Amino acid sequence: MQEEKTEQLHAIVKGKVQNVFFRDLTKKNADKIGLKGGVRNLADGSVEIVAEGKRDQLEKLLNNLKENPGRGRVDHIEKTYKSAKKQYKDFQIWL
Repeated sequence: MQEEKTEQLHAIVKGKVQNVFFRDLTKKNADKIGLKGGVRNLADGSVEIVAEGKRDQLEKLLNNLKENPGRGRVDHIEKTYKSAKKQYKDFQIWL
């Protein structure tokens, strides 16, 4: 059986995702799943997530955030996948 390759997810999360501890929640979820990358607020009020891991892990992160957004609300997620660059050591909250 072929080993599942590591991919990089780039996601823009729209909704009530700033000033509600959404980045902290994203980091906790990513750490629990074992992903590497980071999360940051964008000027337009959305949140950007860059995460690397197996596709099922990346989908789990997005599903967790949609189903349990904490104090926030997820209205829409734009996501793209590509081959992982493997440049991250852990998952961080970027400023």
